[in-house]
Amino acid sequence: MDLFCGRNLINKDGDNVDPEEALQNKIVGLYFSASWGSPCRDFTPILCDFYAELLEESDPPAQFEIVFISLDKTPEDMVEYMHEMHGDWLALPWHDPYKHDLKKKYNITAIPKLVIVKQSGEVITDKGRKQIRDRGLACFRTWLEVADVFQNFPSK
Repeated sequence: MDLFCGRNLINKDGDNVDPEEALQNKIVGLYFSASWGSPCRDFTPILCDFYAELLEESDPPAQFEIVFISLDKTPEDMVEYMHEMHGDWLALPWHDPYKHDLKKKYNITAIPKLVIVKQSGEVITDKGRKQIRDRGLACFRTWLEVADVFQNFPSK
């Protein structure tokens, strides 16, 4: 994926993941969040359910991935938050300064913020959180329509 080209992502277990492989032909949700934010702790379980329904309960799994961009105060806080509350999605390592560039690029002024992007990093919507709360899985089909990905998601 162009957005994370040359960078490493990590999974929940802390293993390195190649973004080119993991994010290929997928819609990506950039999840700016932190363990200290009450609204973050309220939304994360909703996002977990949404993610599980799309990836674990769909056959074939939907072309969707989340990349957590931590705004936690320490790497330990980030890891604890991921283990306590997150789904099996990916994250930008806490020490990677690229998170500051992403915050600026996507104009993140408050969290939680879920920015839905194409593989190129082009924004589909910066209102992912609101759309998931309001429309549930239906919003994913809307994102697919503009995402330029090969679709294998059933259009029920």
